[in-house]
Amino acid sequence: MSDASLSAPPVKASPFHELEVLWVRHWNDQLFSFGVKRPEDFRFRSGEFVMIGLPGEDGGKPVLRAYSIASPFWAEELEFFSIKVEDGPLTSRLQKIVAGDSVLMGKKPTGTLVLDALTGGERLWLIGTGTGLAPWLSVARDPETYSRFKQVIVCHTVRNVADLAYRDFFSHEIHDDPLIGDEAKTQLTYYPTVTRERFETPGRITDRIKSGDVFADLQLPIGFSPNSDRVMLCGSMAMIKETGELLESYGLKEGSNAEPGDYVLERAFVG
Repeated sequence: MSDASLSAPPVKASPFHELEVLWVRHWNDQLFSFGVKRPEDFRFRSGEFVMIGLPGEDGGKPVLRAYSIASPFWAEELEFFSIKVEDGPLTSRLQKIVAGDSVLMGKKPTGTLVLDALTGGERLWLIGTGTGLAPWLSVARDPETYSRFKQVIVCHTVRNVADLAYRDFFSHEIHDDPLIGDEAKTQLTYYPTVTRERFETPGRITDRIKSGDVFADLQLPIGFSPNSDRVMLCGSMAMIKETGELLESYGLKEGSNAEPGDYVLERAFVG
């Protein structure tokens, strides 16, 4: 028998990176964020998502879910924004991670919530509900966003005021960003809405679009224009479906990586 026939079979490369957790921030009893060390060879476009997970219990298969990367493409660490589900297969465990722990991350980022999937325009609307804010944290820190659009509007709808994670960041902290701070001061508008508590801009974003309140509040012409407005959608299926229908009624067409358009949504999250 030859030495070759006795040699061990080659080890199959893992489809995942195993990454160290650098920090964890719990916003409330339902939301948390965490950062991980970025692999040197990991490249992505702002707005893309990747699979995040943990090893299976008792030797089972890893438990993974799609998470938007909340960091811009140039960041040295990767940030994620997550809900907590008490009996969730992944988040029931993921919410307990602390700095120094490890998580699994897929090696192939992908997604439609990228600037490449939109045609040119004057105004970019980033509309999200709940943790659907995550990709906007990435897109809003990308210099290309401000070179392509004169105005960037981040709309975030949540149930309770305490759910407005990153409110301080979009209100003023982003203005100190060394790369896009000056542009954000003049071009970025943050527009939060709250559905279950008193708030200066109450209700669902879709209702405020229908009533025209969002346009009045921002001193903009009523409605969306295919000539000037470009829109990204992320969050609840109900919001995405309703807003998509509203955008279509104004003449905006859905885009994709293969065929850029006037608005995009992440179909991986809406089924």
